[in-house]
Amino acid sequence: MSLVLVRVDNRLIHGQVLEAWLPHVQADIVVVVDDGIANDSFRKQLMLAVVPKTVRVDVYSHEQFEAVTHSLFSGDSKGLVLFATPADALKAYRGGFHFSTLNLGNMHVGPQKCCISQTLYVDCADLDDLEQLTELGVEICAQCIPTDRKLHWDCHCKELRA
Repeated sequence: MSLVLVRVDNRLIHGQVLEAWLPHVQADIVVVVDDGIANDSFRKQLMLAVVPKTVRVDVYSHEQFEAVTHSLFSGDSKGLVLFATPADALKAYRGGFHFSTLNLGNMHVGPQKCCISQTLYVDCADLDDLEQLTELGVEICAQCIPTDRKLHWDCHCKELRA
């Protein structure tokens, strides 16, 4: 499987991913890496129910994903990998799943979070995780759907830390 998109989106699989990103990147496999979903069969089945039958969905805990990462990315398939948080993406990167770009989708409002865009709110922990990914050479852009303008993270990160 070739990697066509790595995305942080706390909603994981939803309309923007299904209706915009899947057709745009022509992915035929969606990989969700989330301990909570992987260990909750009800939530997992709900997620699987909304995906078209032509798209395979694999849901892994971090531990499971780390074990299959190297065997997962072979063959002719195109894969889209989803994480709920920047911390999850960083954990996977440190566990051996290396990617060159990271798309930031939806990160909802919460305590101590500042607004980057209408759909992107970050706190200090998110900033730290995203900075570490940048230091590891990952290019980070915020973009809800493919037709939106990309917001390059390195510019925002410097502004937020100032």
